[in-house]
Amino acid sequence: MLLAAVPARAAEPVMLSVMTYNVEGLPWPVRGKRGSALKAIGHALAAMRAKGAEPDVVLIQEGFRDEVWDLIDESGYPYVARGPRKGQRDPNYFPKGERPDFRRVKYRRKGEGLGKWGSSGLWVLSNHPIEWVKSHAYRYCAGLDCLANKGVMLVSITVPGLPVPVEIADTHLNSKGASGVPRKRATAAHHLQADELKRFMQVDRAPGAPLIVGGDFNVMHSPERFDHVMSDYPFEVVSRWCHERPGVCDTQISYDGDAPWLDTQDLIGFLGGDAVAVTPVAVEATFDGASEPVLSDHDGYKVTFKLTPKG
Repeated sequence: MLLAAVPARAAEPVMLSVMTYNVEGLPWPVRGKRGSALKAIGHALAAMRAKGAEPDVVLIQEGFRDEVWDLIDESGYPYVARGPRKGQRDPNYFPKGERPDFRRVKYRRKGEGLGKWGSSGLWVLSNHPIEWVKSHAYRYCAGLDCLANKGVMLVSITVPGLPVPVEIADTHLNSKGASGVPRKRATAAHHLQADELKRFMQVDRAPGAPLIVGGDFNVMHSPERFDHVMSDYPFEVVSRWCHERPGVCDTQISYDGDAPWLDTQDLIGFLGGDAVAVTPVAVEATFDGASEPVLSDHDGYKVTFKLTPKG
C-alpha cells in the first residue's frame, strides 16, 4: 500500500514590533532634569510590558546621559546593544579621489573641531537575542551636532519562527536649525552622513537579510533631505508605503497633507529578504500623551511588521 505524500506545511508569519524613540537624553547644561524623564520612560515601557504591549525592539536616539541605564534597567529588556561610543573613529568611506569638498572645521564657535563630548546616543533594546552588533561613526558633521559622535548601528536579531536573523539599524542624522550653522552647511553634512549610512548598509549587512531601518533622520519639512536619504537605496519608508496603500496598514497616527513622511523627524523603513518577506501592518504613536505620558520632545513611533518565511 502506497502512502500519499503529505504536502509541506507553510511556515507561519511572525509579528515583530519596532519602536524608534528620540528620548532627549541630552546632558546638562544643554538640557536639565532629563535623568528623571529617562527613568520614567523605562517605567512606562515596563508598564507596557506588564500588559504585553511593549515593542519587541526599541531604537533609541539621544541616549547620552548615564541615566539611560535607569531607562534600560526599568524597561526589562533582556538584550541591549550600544552604538558608537565617544572615542570611536572609522575609516573614510570615500576613496581619495572622490572625497567631498567639505571643510570639516568652519564654525568652531558652534562646536566644530572641539572634539566629541558625547557618544552617538544610539541604543537598541530587544526581547530577542542580539547575535552581533556593527557600527560606524559618521566622519562628517556640522555645528553643534559635531559634539556628539553621531553614526549608525546595525544589529542581527534571532526571531523565533524565522529561518534567518532579522537585521535592524538605528541612526541619527545631522539636525537643521538646532545645529547652529547656516542651513546650506547643515544640509551638506546631512547629505554626507546619508551617503555614509548607505555605504555602511552596502558593506556591513548580510546580503539578502530582511532589514528594518529606524531613527531620527531629521527630514521634517525637507523634501531635499528625504530624497537624498532615499536615493540609490532600495528600502521603503513605512509611512509612504502605507499612505500609497489605503487600508492595508492599521494606522493610528493622524497626518497632515499628502506626504506624512515629511511631518516628522522619525522614520522607519524596511526591505524584504531572500528568505523572509517584510510587510508593515500597523503604525501607531507612543509616548504622545494618550496611553503613555509625554516624556521627550519627540513621540515614540511604533511599527508592527508581518515577517513571512518564503518557500
